[in-house]
Amino acid sequence: MGSMDDHPRKPTHTRNCTTRSNLKIVLLLVSTNLVSIFFFSGVGSSALRAKWWGGYAPSIHLWDSEALLRELNATKFELSKYQSESFELHKRLGVANSLLQTLLTDMGRTQSAQLAQWADGWAREPTAELKLAVGPHKLPLGYTANLGADELYPTLGTACRRFQDELEQYMRYDVGGECPPDDVFAQRLMLKGCEPLPRRRCHPKTARGYVEPVPFPASLWTIPPDTSIVWDAYTCKNYSCLVNRNKEKGSYDCKDCFDLAGREKDRWLREIGELDFGIDDVLRTRRPGTVRIGLDIGGGTATWAARMRERNVTVVTSSMNFDGPFNSFIASRGLVPMHISVAHRLPFFDNTLDIVHSMHVLSNWIPDVMLEFALYDIFRVLRPGGLFWLDHFFCVGDQMNATYVPMFDRIGFRRLRWNAGRKLDRGIEKNEWYLSALLEKPMT
Repeated sequence: MGSMDDHPRKPTHTRNCTTRSNLKIVLLLVSTNLVSIFFFSGVGSSALRAKWWGGYAPSIHLWDSEALLRELNATKFELSKYQSESFELHKRLGVANSLLQTLLTDMGRTQSAQLAQWADGWAREPTAELKLAVGPHKLPLGYTANLGADELYPTLGTACRRFQDELEQYMRYDVGGECPPDDVFAQRLMLKGCEPLPRRRCHPKTARGYVEPVPFPASLWTIPPDTSIVWDAYTCKNYSCLVNRNKEKGSYDCKDCFDLAGREKDRWLREIGELDFGIDDVLRTRRPGTVRIGLDIGGGTATWAARMRERNVTVVTSSMNFDGPFNSFIASRGLVPMHISVAHRLPFFDNTLDIVHSMHVLSNWIPDVMLEFALYDIFRVLRPGGLFWLDHFFCVGDQMNATYVPMFDRIGFRRLRWNAGRKLDRGIEKNEWYLSALLEKPMT
């Protein structure tokens, strides 16, 4: 048999752990009892009440019923007070909630109105000068019957909303300062249909050393000084360059218009063939003195208007500045320029003009629908018995009878003269034609 040392012994550290665990349990029981005695006996109850209950927790006196009753009554009073304050707070919260709801409703209506307004063709809400320029603006005196409204919208081309980025660039300037040198940029916006452009609060650049114009009537046939305009926007930097441009290669709008001593000097003075009418022959179709005011659409440098001015007829000339200062040149001659495109509604009232003239501008390059609108607009501004001189209308042969003859018939002009002729400078095989016509708006 083996000795006792041969039997396995229970490890000493296991016994030590068990002993420590038993001691912890005893200490926990003692501590719990002490805390219970401390709490229920009232000792230190004030400190606990202040710390745990905010100063309003009741003290529990196991051996004093009167003290306990007093504590309960005090607690009841405090609860009643807080209940009253809670009710008042709830009332105030209800009022505040009602006001907030009303404010949110009003803000929602305003935002919806603004969204509806700016969603009307704009990619986003206009800002800064553009927002001011497009309005609307409340009338200082309120509603007016003339407008049928209490606010005013500045005039703006419908297509402007399609080019908001470019329009915002156009409206970027220092208020009260000098306008950016953006004549070409602005005109391209107009030709895209953003016409009229919004007004701006800046000053256009003026020429240095400006010289007053030549007195009338000598101004009609005098080339103005170079210092009369700003040349930044144009390829030519003086009038000598423009006058001699007809000798250069390349294509320009109204290439020889600035050479007043050249072809312009004899234009419209007499009839040449069937297509070139003379001014005096046209005026003789009316009673003397009854052709007094008129419009030349796309009139270049306004030589037609100068001829009419010599015959005591006042003519407004519409013209664009295609790489040349056409409008400034017209004004230097003592005539009236109007910077509008062919797509612009004519800024004249119904039945007011005695004569309207257009050479080359109204042709088949204009979409048919837009051309018909333009011709109806000419009909509108002419007085009964007024004349429409259609000068060298260009088209291809098969378009004449298929498209344009029916169009003129629909509008209702009466033909006084109607001459068609071949355009041969590019060859007869092109089948290109010119039409020159003198048309009358019927008296009835």
